[in-house]
Amino acid sequence: MKALIEPVRLNDETSELILLDQTLLPGKVEYLHLTTQESIWEAIYKLQVRGAPAIGIAAGYGVYLGAKASNATTYEEFKKDFDKSKDYLASSRPTAVNLFWALERMASRLEKEKSKTVLEMKSALLEESNQILLDDEEVCQSIGKFGADLLKDGMTILTHCNAGAIATSGFGTALAPVYVAKDQGKNISVYADETRPLLQGARLTAWELVESGVDTTLICDNMASIVMKEGKIDAIFVGCDRVALNGDTANKIGTSGVAILAKHYGIPFYVCAPMSTIDIECQTGADIHIEERPGTEITDMWYETPMAPSKVNTYNPAFDVTDHELITGIITEKGILRPNYKESISSIFDLA
Repeated sequence: MKALIEPVRLNDETSELILLDQTLLPGKVEYLHLTTQESIWEAIYKLQVRGAPAIGIAAGYGVYLGAKASNATTYEEFKKDFDKSKDYLASSRPTAVNLFWALERMASRLEKEKSKTVLEMKSALLEESNQILLDDEEVCQSIGKFGADLLKDGMTILTHCNAGAIATSGFGTALAPVYVAKDQGKNISVYADETRPLLQGARLTAWELVESGVDTTLICDNMASIVMKEGKIDAIFVGCDRVALNGDTANKIGTSGVAILAKHYGIPFYVCAPMSTIDIECQTGADIHIEERPGTEITDMWYETPMAPSKVNTYNPAFDVTDHELITGIITEKGILRPNYKESISSIFDLA
């Protein structure tokens, strides 16, 4: 299965990180050509690149480009420049664990190469950042295969936010099972929640599914209950930005509500999660820091004039936490984890 799209790539000759600008979709398909640490930080923060795996890939390439620009001649000087870029990029999005995972992976590779020349260290970092992308391609395809085994011809799934090709290396996590099932000849339909306030479901998921020839129906978030009650949904597949050791998962705001509804209507609820999103140091969802974004995303962003009074208070958390008891299974590249999640997660990480 070939990548459906290339949302993140590197042009090493021109020292450019090339990103599909997801804030312009679906109206315009445009790629950013970023050369500075500030522009890469801004692209991550402003959701021009988004989705946990894609953020990790962008972070790997970003910190490589920061290191590549270093004029250091010793490991100590080079490490100082590397750490400056690493810490700066890490401050862009606090919830998505892939951001920190990728940066720490790059740091570990640098530590292994510390006895080599600065030029050789730069080459090693380039190799590692490329490998992060290649590894994600394999992970997403594996998640797709495990997830597709749960889908039968004629089934309809519901998804929330966007965990598709543009949120990863080009295959997706929560949508990967749909694409694999389609390749297998199964006819799978999708209901996509609009996903307020940033409309990733309407702008991104609906766009890439329609472009891929998948039968897609867009609904507002508060319509999820009625389509479940009417028997239109066979299963729910969502992505996530972090998984705690007990199986609690953080995903785009509104995901926990979908999970609660699924539990009520007896519909299986699956979280598609690369192992890189599992934070074994995080014991429960209560330990996950939830990013709060500007209130203007609620009041102003999609309107010609503000939709709310200027003095109204706003509360705009970007994520919520779905309790592990609401999750039927967590689909990873190693297989489908089932409750007890602390035990099943520990087993794939070989934790004593």
